[in-house]
Formats: sequence, structure tokens, C-alpha cells
Amino acid sequence: MASTSTPLTLPVLPLDDEVVLPGMVVPLDLSDSEVRAAVEAAQAAARTTPGKPRVLLVPRIDGTYAGTGVLGTVEQVGRLADGDPGALIRGRGRVKIGAGTTGPGAALWVEGTSVDESVPEPLPGQVTELVKEYKALATAWLRKRGAWQVVDRVQAIDDVSALADNSGYSPFLTTDQKVELLETADPVARLKLATQQLRDHLAEQDVAESIAKDVQEGVDKQQREFLLRRQLEAVRKELRELNGEQEGEESDDYRSRVEAADLPEKVREAALKEVDKLERSSDQSPEGSWIRTWLDTVLEMPWNERTEDAYDIQGAQTVLDAEHSGLQDVKERITEYLAVRKRRTERGLGVVGGRRGGAVLALVGPPGVGKTSLGESVAHAMGRKFVRVALGGVRDEAEIRGHRRTYVGALPGRIVRAIKEAGSMNPVVLLDEIDKVGSDFRGDPAAALLEVLDPAQNHTFRDHYLEVELDLSDVVFLATANVLEAIPEALADRMEIVRLDGYTEDEKVVIARDHLLPRQLERAGLDKDEVAIDEGALRKLAGEYTREAGVRNLERSIARLLRKVAAQHELGERELPFTVRDEDLRSLIGRPHHVPESAQDPAERRTSVPGVATGLAVTGAGGDVLYVEASLADPETGAAGLTLTGQLGDVMKESAQIALSFLRSRGAELELPVGDLKDRGVHIHFPAGAVPKDGPSAGVTMTTALASLLSGRLVRTDVAMTGEVSLTGRVLPIGGVKQKLLAAHRAGVTTVIIPKRNEPDLDDVPAEVLDKLDVHTVTDVRQVLELALAPATADAAPEVPVAA
Repeated sequence: MASTSTPLTLPVLPLDDEVVLPGMVVPLDLSDSEVRAAVEAAQAAARTTPGKPRVLLVPRIDGTYAGTGVLGTVEQVGRLADGDPGALIRGRGRVKIGAGTTGPGAALWVEGTSVDESVPEPLPGQVTELVKEYKALATAWLRKRGAWQVVDRVQAIDDVSALADNSGYSPFLTTDQKVELLETADPVARLKLATQQLRDHLAEQDVAESIAKDVQEGVDKQQREFLLRRQLEAVRKELRELNGEQEGEESDDYRSRVEAADLPEKVREAALKEVDKLERSSDQSPEGSWIRTWLDTVLEMPWNERTEDAYDIQGAQTVLDAEHSGLQDVKERITEYLAVRKRRTERGLGVVGGRRGGAVLALVGPPGVGKTSLGESVAHAMGRKFVRVALGGVRDEAEIRGHRRTYVGALPGRIVRAIKEAGSMNPVVLLDEIDKVGSDFRGDPAAALLEVLDPAQNHTFRDHYLEVELDLSDVVFLATANVLEAIPEALADRMEIVRLDGYTEDEKVVIARDHLLPRQLERAGLDKDEVAIDEGALRKLAGEYTREAGVRNLERSIARLLRKVAAQHELGERELPFTVRDEDLRSLIGRPHHVPESAQDPAERRTSVPGVATGLAVTGAGGDVLYVEASLADPETGAAGLTLTGQLGDVMKESAQIALSFLRSRGAELELPVGDLKDRGVHIHFPAGAVPKDGPSAGVTMTTALASLLSGRLVRTDVAMTGEVSLTGRVLPIGGVKQKLLAAHRAGVTTVIIPKRNEPDLDDVPAEVLDKLDVHTVTDVRQVLELALAPATADAAPEVPVAA
């Protein structure tokens, strides 16, 4: 351990914000009065004592003297390199400063005691390792600075105290760190402190060098890329000059393109702002790529392009009639729209309140009735561009409104892309399968369509990608759907619903003759003079081979028929030309799949036993015939109650309960053995058990089947019925009358029973269907039973089917 000894009296030489450690040799400027006074006082004292003049070097930090100083000897007095007077002073050892005292000259004298800094010999092993570490660190730092001579001098120092004090020459140490070294009397502790300071500095230097290297590499890369781009521009310029192109034709000149484009004022302002951002951004910035893509999209939009509507109303009607048979409701709506547009244009009312005269129609009907192809015919009749947007299975809201530009690969929504594809602001846009739109965690696309399909809002539609207003008020939107109930109520409320309930048999024959047959002849590689199908064969195809609301399966049957004829001709089995008649169908494409009940053998008809009635229903594929079967369980089994099968919904199950309750309470009035209903189990079954069924319109059918079962009277084969039944026997109105009557007509039914309050719906049914149907409107179940049940036979008790 170091100890204090040897009292001293010395003049103070203050060092402002500087520290001198023992072993250091420093030049001091004598032009400073305090320095000169201390040196002169030391020289005066040296005249009476042997040896060199001695001073006490004391750091003065912010006007405060340190508690420890360094004994220094004045080695030489002369002039510094700049010519000013100076003194060369060497630090000798630490001095603990005591009280002030008096002495010669103007300097401040103090009393002090020298500090013993000796280290016992031999050095401990830890101290030896510490010395080696310090020398290694100091050597590494000095080599980086190229101070090779100093390296040798440091390596030659063996004294622990002198080695630690050698850190005083380090320029990276702060004044506070040097003061800490000065005041640390123990040489080993001082060497540890110096080693730690040097180690920290080297670590910081390594980090700084690594950062500087990375920065330099980045700068070099940018400079290289900048140079290559300038060379590329120079090459392009030379190529343009060789090809005779002008400088202004470069596609990257977005500012000139925006200024030359015919854009709305607000869109132009937004585009110019983006051009300013593009000019300020660097070529390497990813934002530049986003801005270029956005500007390209904006410049490709047909902001002021519009096609002139064809206001030839009669010509439009002719086009619609030529391309589609039937569908009078849609044709009338289109001609009405064109007539109103024509009058508005003639009277200068093309734009009212910022809105133009667009339209939003929803074509709702079963598959295969021509909803999608009708959109193209509407565009043809109006003289507009046509774009189809498939919405089936869309679950991402961004598909409609677009992605935010901050996303990688962002694109505008399907509506904006449809407008861009059409090349005009007033196309006919077909939103296909709008009832198949779903929703998940990415949003609800149907909700995003609310603004698109609202005539009061879509003149200021904003796509998330474009972020500028887009006027959709002049667009004719045609949405197609199979099931109206699958469309959200708020969305359906914004559209004008036009129902397409399917074709009559006569309409199918006309469609097949005028549209389907010519198209399939071409696809089969046949000429119209080579193969013909007479009307009887087409009628049989439509009535017995394909029972559907639309004509898709009819077209497939025609294609199959023509393929068969073509194959037989190529095999040498049939000569052309050939006319297909109804008697040829079985040999060509097999037996018919749908034979009307009235055409079957009486014993094979479903209604050939009591307890079976024919009903009418509406499915996603249009109207259809529905059979209801009822039976009573054996009283010995004791299985009382009501059993329902056939995948029935809650509403249909409740209708069965109502029908059973009505017959139990009012059956005696109808002269029915209602006692069987109390003692025996009742089973009602709807065939096609794999198909889910629901709705109240089978109430009268179930009541009739149970009444037939109890009375033993058969239900007439040619009768089908529909209607909701109440507990009092009233027949309540239902929906889908037109589709149900078309289904009855297709199935060969001649008599149909419907509720009295559905009589206005008969106006929508084609006249040729009504001419072939005997439609009865009823208000009470008793009327239904009188019309549907065959007269009672002369036999005794009826045979009631018993369920096993």
C-alpha cells in the first residue's frame, strides 16, 4: 500500500482544465502571469537550495483546485516553437496538498507531503498479468495511430506506477478521467483504472470504425448506382437520337403527361402533388415505385371518356328481342330507362345535382335463364361498353374498394378496374353472382358495395387506392343472383329487383331453335343444312329430357345429340343431311328422364294410393314439384304422435303440426275418422330426403295428404297445390307463384290450387301457361279438398296405408 511522507513547501502552478501526471514532460507558456509567477518563485528559491527549481502542478477545474498535485522540476526556460517565452517542466511525483504558506515572489505557496508510490518486489502474478494486458492494449492503440517509436518506449517501462501514469499522454481521456488517475495513489489500482479506460476506448473505436465502414460501403454503392444510372441515361439519350425521337417523348416524364391529360381538376391537383413527391424522392426510395404505379393507374383511367347512348328505342327493343326470347320485364325496364335518358338529354337534364342518370338493377332467378348473357345484350342495345365482374366467393373488402397504397402489391378495387377496362365512365357493369359474396376477418365486401350501388352516393365513390372521387352515377349496374334472400337486406334495398322466373316450354323451344341449335351446330362442326331438329323433338327435349327453369341442360342435350349424329356420320352409320324427330331421340340419347305423372301407367303414379298429394315449391334452381306422403301406424304398436322425415326445416315442421291439429279439431265436420289421429301415430314424409326443405307453403298439401289418408279418397293426379294453412282452415298467401306455376306446367299438371290472395300474381304468369292450366284460387281448406280429392268409390271402408 502507498503511504505519505516527506513534507514539502512549493509554489503552486495552476493548470486550467489540464492535468499533468508524474513522468510527463510538458511545455508551459510563461506569458500567463500565474505560470510566470510560479516559475520565478521556484527559481528564486532554487538559488538558496541545491537542485533544479521545483513547482507544484495543480489542476484547477472550474476554479476549484484538486486535492492532489504533481511535483514538477523546471528543466529549461526559453522560447516555444511560436516564439513566446516558455518553460519545460517534468512531473516527478504526487504531492498531497496541505495548508497555504508564504514564500518569495508573487506566487501562491502551499505545504504538502509527497506520496510514496512504491510497489513491493517481486510483483504478484495478477499485477504482472495486468501489466501485460495494459501494454498489449496500449500497443494495439498506438499501432493503429502509426506511433511505432512510442510502442517501444511503452514496452520498456517496467514500473507499475510509471506505466499507469503514462496514460496521461492519451488524448482520448477527459479531464475528469485524468484527475481520477491523479488522485488514485495506489499504483495497482491506478493501473487497473487506466487499463479499463483504454479498453473502453478501444471498444468504442471498433464500433465507430465498423459504422464508418458500413457508411462508406453504402456511400460507395450509392455513388456506383448513381454513376451507372447516369451512364444508362446517356445510353438511352444516344439511342433516342439514333431513332430520331424527341427528348419529351420519354414515358417517365410524368409531369408533362399529367398536364397534358384530360383530368378533372381535383384529380389533376392530387396527381401533381404526387409528381412533386416523386421528384423529391430518390431513385432508390420504394415510395417512388408506389407513386409511379399510382400515377400510371390515374392516367389510364377514362376520366372524361363517355360513349354516346343509342337513343333508338325501337332499335334497342329489336336488339333485345333478337338476342333473348322472353324476359319481358327486363326488356321493358331497359327501354324505359333509355326513353327517360333520351328525354333528359333533350331537355338538358343530363346531370341533376351532380348525379347522372345511371341505373342499378338486380336480376334474380334460377340458373340458366340468361341473366349473365342479358347484361351483354343490354350493353349492345344501349351502345355502351360491357364489363363483367365476377363476385362469386369474394371475401375481401379490398377487392371492392381497393388496397391502401402502403401495402406491397396494392391494387385498385374491381369496380375501378372495370371502369379502366371498359375505357369509358358509363359502361354496363355486370356484377355476377352477387348473392355468393361472403365475409370473413378481411371485411364484408357486400357492405363495401352499398356505396357503389346507391344512386344517391356513388357519384362521389372513393377507392382506397386512388383516394380521389370517382363518379359512378352514369354506370348501369346489373347484378345477378339466384336467391334474393342471400343478398343482405340493406344491399337489396338499393337495387331495383327484376325477377326472372324461368321459361315456358314454348319459350324454350324458340330459344333452342333460334339460339342454342345454331351455336351448337358450329361447335360440333356441322352446317345447318346437314342436321336439323324439328320442333317436336325440341319440345320433347325440353319437356321430358330436361325439366329445369333455364336452358343449360337443354343446350347440353342438343350438344350431345349433335355429337352423336356427327360420330355416326363419321363411322358411316348415318347419311347427311338428317332431320332429328321426336321418335329418333330414344335411339340417339336414350330414354327420357322426366315423364309426367299423367303420362304414366295409373298403377305406377305416386298418387295411386291414398295419402299422397302433389305440392309446389321454389328452390334455388326455380320452381319444382313436391310430393307429400302420409301414413298411420298400427294401433298395436302404441307409437302415437307425429313423425316427420325428409330434412324439414322448423317452419315446415310447424306447418305439419298445424295441419294435424286442424284435422283433429275439424275433421268430424269433414266426415273424416279423426279417431285414428288420436290413437295411432302419424308419419309424414317428403321424398328426396337428401334435399333440405322449409317454408309454410306445403301446409295445404300436408292437410290434403292426411285427409286423403283418412278418407281413402285418392288425390287427383292432375292436381298440384300450394298455400299456407292456419288452425282455422284458412288458406294464406305464399310467394313464388309464377315459378310454381311454371314448374307445374313443366311437370304436366293441368290443375293448380293457389290462395285467393295470390290472385294478383297471376298477371306475371305467361299467357300461354295460364291457357294450359286450370288455376283455382281458394280461401279455405274445404275448397282444396273438394277440388283435389277424387270422388269416393262405392266400396265400403277405405284401405288406409299402415306404416311398418
